[in-house]
Amino acid sequence: MKLLLKNMQHLATMDAERRELADGWILVRDNVIAALGAGDPPGDADRVIDLSRHVALPGLVNTHHHMFQATTRVMGQQGDLFGWLRACYPIWLRLRSEHVYASARLAMAELLLSGCTTASDHHYVFPNDVQLEDEIRAAQDMGIRFHASRGSMSVGEGHGGLPPDSLVEREDDILRDTRRLIETWHDPSRHAMLRIVAAPCSPFSVSTDLMRESAALARAYGVQMHTHLAETDDDVAYSLERFGMRPGDYAEDMGWVGDDVWHAHCVKLDNAAIDLFARTGTGVCHCPSSNMRLASGIAPIRKMLDRGVHVSLGVDGSASNDSGHLLAEARLALLLQRAGGDPAGLAAREALELATLGGARVLGRDDIGSIAPGMSADIIAFRLDQVAFAGALQDPIAALVFCQPQRVDLSIINGRVIIEDGQLLCADEPSLVEAHNKLSLSLARDEA
Repeated sequence: MKLLLKNMQHLATMDAERRELADGWILVRDNVIAALGAGDPPGDADRVIDLSRHVALPGLVNTHHHMFQATTRVMGQQGDLFGWLRACYPIWLRLRSEHVYASARLAMAELLLSGCTTASDHHYVFPNDVQLEDEIRAAQDMGIRFHASRGSMSVGEGHGGLPPDSLVEREDDILRDTRRLIETWHDPSRHAMLRIVAAPCSPFSVSTDLMRESAALARAYGVQMHTHLAETDDDVAYSLERFGMRPGDYAEDMGWVGDDVWHAHCVKLDNAAIDLFARTGTGVCHCPSSNMRLASGIAPIRKMLDRGVHVSLGVDGSASNDSGHLLAEARLALLLQRAGGDPAGLAAREALELATLGGARVLGRDDIGSIAPGMSADIIAFRLDQVAFAGALQDPIAALVFCQPQRVDLSIINGRVIIEDGQLLCADEPSLVEAHNKLSLSLARDEA
């Protein structure tokens, strides 16, 4: 099957030369980009899509999410991280398989409509009949490229942790299930649509033994590792009190540095840890909306980038962001790095790079994040003839970041058209929303 995208007003390739083409075209063969260029395209395609009113770029990559939280938006409205979590834990105890599946489909639809084509989700609560397969099934239904992170919590309040004891798991069970998921679902091949990640939740909810054993397990199977780190002042204080170490030292001591590891947030990462991450190739996921929502602070992304840390973007949980628009996160990343007084704190194209190539790097992938021959056919396009971009067409690529974030008009994942003319083809959007709202309200009212 050959698919030709032609007549693009602008094409941002994010390739090695960061080429930007006017009157661009892309030829897709099956699930891989076969060729691209500017001007007259080849004429032997099975299907042709005209993008004469569009700007196109690689699909966006979301490296941190908690999709189950879509059922509990606007909870803990004035809480910081620990207060917000304590408000949500009792509701999450009532989660069942149907809630996780429905919230994952809803969260994935929201991501897809924002231009996201690859997502990693950090799922760490497993009450009742919940399994990670609930999210895997949703990803297969929606057609999104998915990194399913087997999160976990093993240290409850009774042993000095933050979550209630009734929401934590036995560590042997966690490791056994992580191994099962890797052996059953992980696809290490190029252009893979599904991979598994080992992902204990956070320093304040798991033991040092689980961190070390999870790292050993992940490296034995060659899978990526992910967790939260240095998110807030309370998070840092917990590490100092509990482990006698700052977060960067803790990560190094646990074996959680290297190019197979990425950490979410890192708002409070100190200079020594930033240098450690740069030296070891350890990745960071920046979650600007969530960090603002929970009053966590502003992550030092400019400093990280200048020192060579691999940085990506994430929307974080649907209940600590209350949104899932990855292009909006790119815009906020730009604005936050300027809020301290540096008008050059982050450029528009740097923000887009965080959302594309940056995400690919931290996920350990060399097949997504750019448009070039041999890369996965993950391509998105936004219409330029709309109110939000009026007056900005002198630089439509920068307009994607500076102007109001828009709904994607075309999304292709692995060579398959997922969104066309702004409409989801993988699900009926009104029905999806209605079903999700019913489950969310019943959960909040304890009617589940």
